[in-house]
Amino acid sequence: MSSTPDILCIGSVLWDVIGRSASHMRQGSDVPGRIIRLPGGVAMNIAMTLTRFGLTPGLLSAVGQDPNGHELVDACERLGCITEYLYRSEDLPTDMYMAVEGANGLIAAIADAHSLEQSGARILSPLIDGPLGSAEAPWAGPVALDGNLTLGLLEEILRLPAFAAADLRIAPASPGKAERLTPFLRAGRGVLYVNLEEAGLLCMQSFSDSAEAAAALVARGASRALVTNGGQPASDASSEGVISECPPEVLVTRVTGAGDTFMAAHIAAELRGADRATALDEALAAAATYVSGDVTS
Repeated sequence: MSSTPDILCIGSVLWDVIGRSASHMRQGSDVPGRIIRLPGGVAMNIAMTLTRFGLTPGLLSAVGQDPNGHELVDACERLGCITEYLYRSEDLPTDMYMAVEGANGLIAAIADAHSLEQSGARILSPLIDGPLGSAEAPWAGPVALDGNLTLGLLEEILRLPAFAAADLRIAPASPGKAERLTPFLRAGRGVLYVNLEEAGLLCMQSFSDSAEAAAALVARGASRALVTNGGQPASDASSEGVISECPPEVLVTRVTGAGDTFMAAHIAAELRGADRATALDEALAAAATYVSGDVTS
């Protein structure tokens, strides 16, 4: 498919391999369940949710020329994403993510995003000197960035003239990569989407609730911060103050991709012109629907 994207999603586009069981699990558990493979990665999860809100996302990532890569690109296109800007390496394999989920939540996960990390700035070529923009005519629309990009590349994005006019929306790929968002705190650019644990890592302290965490991120330099906390209230902090909202109560059947769904729904709401309170409410509702299993992955 070929058209102008409504938003760019930059980061991991890979295969998710997820095992889910209705049983409570612990280390060493061996239980019956289901194992599925579906398009995933933070950037892809955000893009898939954006398409459900009628938006057309363009993907900037690294996908191999191997059979897994060809299948993944076909799947992304069927889901309504623009894939023509992907960096298709002949030497690097398609990345993968593997997770195990039980009735008590995420048990363990391994993210293999080595090909994305090794591709570096090559995934940005369409924005730097290509069909999507350049230093002289930078992309002026929204951009969703994920923390699977290396710290060096995230720092480079802040320096590149091609990103000077972009509406940056940034999320860590996991708590272990949260500190990669530190340059955006120092630069005071972009909207950060993090959970309570990730906010604590960025601020190097513990927080009792999302409002405290969001306010602390802004105090440390963030232009704006949205902090989620599972089934507890989520908060949106900026120079205009902090607002908080409780998510709907639902039966949780899955967790992988919930934060990405929240972020995408929030972006979509604001692109439609929703105010801060409405956008936060709609994002929480979308994430609740997702974790309850009422939306197809």
